[in-house]
Amino acid sequence: MDLKGKVVAVTGGSRGIGRAIAVAFAREGAHVAFCDKSPDAFAEACAEIEKCGVQALAHQADVTKSAEVDAFCKAVMDRFGKVDVLVNNAGITKDNLLIRMDEGEWDAVLTVNLKGAFLVTKAFIRPMMKARSGRIVNIASIIGVRGNAGQANYAASKAGLIGLTKTTAREFASRNICCNAIAPGFIQTDMTKALGDAARDALMKEIPLGTLGEPGDIAKAALFLGSDEARYITGQVLIVDGGMVI
Repeated sequence: MDLKGKVVAVTGGSRGIGRAIAVAFAREGAHVAFCDKSPDAFAEACAEIEKCGVQALAHQADVTKSAEVDAFCKAVMDRFGKVDVLVNNAGITKDNLLIRMDEGEWDAVLTVNLKGAFLVTKAFIRPMMKARSGRIVNIASIIGVRGNAGQANYAASKAGLIGLTKTTAREFASRNICCNAIAPGFIQTDMTKALGDAARDALMKEIPLGTLGEPGDIAKAALFLGSDEARYITGQVLIVDGGMVI
């Protein structure tokens, strides 16, 4: 895929799946801007991106705060003058059984995972509309498709993100802006590393391919949906889960 000269913005892009996505686009020749709430991994992430011979822009921003989101968008436009691809990846979990879940746990996850994507999309859709071109890729989850005990807040946020994806696709198709979602299964990240051996063994039995996914598996899917190869695909959910929801 030829992405040379394209500009990609990734939320939550300094580590995990977000970083894998940022680096994957960089390897294909795209300049990458990313934001994160904490700047701890900025230098390392920028160095990995710039090794690919492209420019990197790191920006500290909380996606739940519109002023910070707008500042991130402005920084991208000031530096690159355009944005071709937006990847809404920032997300958190605060797992608990529904009957024990407090309002704080519910609100925190819905605010980051769903409101955050809304605010970022609203900011970046404006330059895309002016250019009459753009690709938006939302990182949802199979939990938003099938649900999961102990994750009512996370499931609701990701199901909502799928709904936001479909509505965005309908509203902006006339401006040549495509919006799709990726629904990862269980991927080897810091979140899944925290699972105990018993939980991991039980999980493996649910995955027909018998293994957890890698961040690169999601990055490759994001590359495709962000490229011109996917020009006639919009409003869809690409499930990347090793067969869990067959």
